[in-house]
Amino acid sequence: LSIVQRIEKLNEDAAQIAADIKEIYKEALAQGYDPKYIKKCIALRKKDQDEIYEEDELMKMYREALGL
Repeated sequence: LSIVQRIEKLNEDAAQIAADIKEIYKEALAQGYDPKYIKKCIALRKKDQDEIYEEDELMKMYREALGL
């Protein structure tokens, strides 16, 4: 396959994967889960513990500064 054809194939695959993921979020919503928080959990799982801890501490600092 040419480079262009390989890229086109990968773009088709990516579109199908995106559609599959969207369908899973719909299933989760139907089961009572909030996709917004599922996405946040997925993002957290990509980070290491130190990064999560640092973000949490910074958020606490900003909340305190804002009186929240």
